[in-house]
Amino acid sequence: MLHHLGLAIALLLIIEGVFPFLSPDGVRKALAAIHQLNDMQLRFAGLTCMLLGVVLLYIVNR
Repeated sequence: MLHHLGLAIALLLIIEGVFPFLSPDGVRKALAAIHQLNDMQLRFAGLTCMLLGVVLLYIVNR
C-alpha cells in the first residue's frame, strides 16, 4: 500500500513538473488567472478535479 502511494505521489510530481518546465510563461499566466477567481469558483474547480479523478480511478480499476 505504501509502495503504491509513493508511486502515485511520484507520478503526480512528474506530471506537475512538466508544465512549468515546458512553458514557464504559460504557467505564470494560468496562475494569474487562477488568482482572479473567487473562492466559490476555485472550490468548484477543485471539486470537479476530484470527481474526475474518482471517476478515472473507477474506470481504471474495473
